[in-house]
Amino acid sequence: MSLIRLMNTTDDGFDAQLEQLLAWESVSDGAVNNTVNDIIDNIRSRGDEALLEYTNRFDGWQAETAGDLEIPLARLEQAWNTIPQDQRDALEHAAERVRVYHEKQKVESWTYTEDDGTMLGQQVTPLDRVGLYVPGGKAAYPSSVLMNALPAKVAGVSELIMVVPTPGGELNELVLAAARVCGVDRVFAVGGAQAVAALAYGTKSVPPVDKIVGPGNIYVATAKRAVFGQVGIDMVAGPSEILVVCDGKTNPDWVAMDLFSQAEHDEDAQSILVCPDAEFVAQVEASIEKLLPTMEREPIIATALKGRGALIVCRDMDEACEVANYIAPEHLELSVEDPVQMASRIRHAGAIFMGRYTSEPLGDYCAGPNHVLPTSRTVRFSSPLGVYDFQKRSSLILVSEQGAETLGRTASVLARGEGLTAHARSAEYRFEK
Repeated sequence: MSLIRLMNTTDDGFDAQLEQLLAWESVSDGAVNNTVNDIIDNIRSRGDEALLEYTNRFDGWQAETAGDLEIPLARLEQAWNTIPQDQRDALEHAAERVRVYHEKQKVESWTYTEDDGTMLGQQVTPLDRVGLYVPGGKAAYPSSVLMNALPAKVAGVSELIMVVPTPGGELNELVLAAARVCGVDRVFAVGGAQAVAALAYGTKSVPPVDKIVGPGNIYVATAKRAVFGQVGIDMVAGPSEILVVCDGKTNPDWVAMDLFSQAEHDEDAQSILVCPDAEFVAQVEASIEKLLPTMEREPIIATALKGRGALIVCRDMDEACEVANYIAPEHLELSVEDPVQMASRIRHAGAIFMGRYTSEPLGDYCAGPNHVLPTSRTVRFSSPLGVYDFQKRSSLILVSEQGAETLGRTASVLARGEGLTAHARSAEYRFEK
C-alpha cells in the first residue's frame, strides 16, 4: 500500500478530493475551550498564586514564590557561554541575516502639506511591550526566538517579555542563548494557557503586554484566540504545510526530503507535490519509500504523509500554478527551470522558495525572511510576521484656518445629511456661515 495518496487533476471528483485534503478543523473543541476559559479566569482573579499552581501542576516542578518563575538575564548569559562554539556561530549568523532582512521592512512616518497650509500624514510608532511565547520541553525552538524577537526589536519595541515552559524545571540552553542574542528583556519560566493569560492581563510579577506572538500547543492557540481584543496576537496557526511544484527535473530524493521536512513537525502537517510528469511523481514515491526508514521521526512523517499528504499529477505547469494558488500554502517551493517567472504568477503563498537549491529549511533558520507564516489557506488574506506587526500608525491632521472653512462646509453638509447636528455645528463654528 502506498505511503502517500496519489491524485490526478483529470480524475473525476478531483476538486472535491482536494478540498477534503486541505480541510482543517479549528484548533479547539468544547473541552479545550472550557479548560482555557477557566485558566484565564483564574489568572485574572488570583494572579501569581494561580500562575504558581498551574506551573507546578503542569510543568512538574516546585516553584515556591512568584520570584522563582523569572529567569535572570545572567542565566541567559550563562547559557550563551556554555553552548558549543558552532551553535554560537550559527545563532549569530542567523540573527544577523534575520535582522538585516527585517530592517528593510521598517515603515517611517510621513506628512504632506496642501496649498492652504493644511498638513496631513501618518505617524508610525512601535508597540510599548510585546510578549513572546516560546515552546519548551521536547519542542524547543531557538529559531522561533529569533523570528519573533528580532522583528520586534527592529521595530523599536521598548520591552520584550519571553515566556517558556520548563517541564521538570529543565531549561533549554539553546533557547536561552537565542534570547540573549536577540536582546530579550525579561524571561519567565511559565507556559500554556496560563502564560498567555498572564501576558494578556498581567499579574504582580508578569507585566501585561500589548501583543502576544509565538507558536504553542492547542491550549496556547486557544488562549491566544480567547484574549484577542484585550491584546493583539500574531495569528492562530494550524499545522505546518509545504507544497512543492516541480517540473520533473529535480533529484527525486531532494523532493522527497523536502516533503519530509514539514511532515516531521507533527502528525497533522501537510506535504504535497504537484507535477505534470507522472513518471517523475512515481520516482518521488519510490524515494519516499526508500528514505522514510532512515528518518529519526519516521512514525510522525509516515502518519502525516498518509493522513494529509499527496502526490498530484497535473496537466501542465500552467495548471500547477492554478492548483498552487488554490491550495495557498504556507511554504511553496518552485523547483523549476525559471522560478522567478513562475513566482510572478503566484498570488497566494506565505513564503516562496525559488529554484532547485532553495530548500525550505533555509527559510526556517537563516535565509532572513520570517518563518512565522499563515497556514490553513489564510495566506489568501494575511502575510508573514514582520516589523509591521510591531508598529502601529496614527493619522495626523492639522487643518489651517483656510482649510477649516473648505473642509468644514463639506463636513457640515454630510453631517446634516446624516442627522448629526453637533458634528455639523462643531465644524461650522470654525468659519463664518
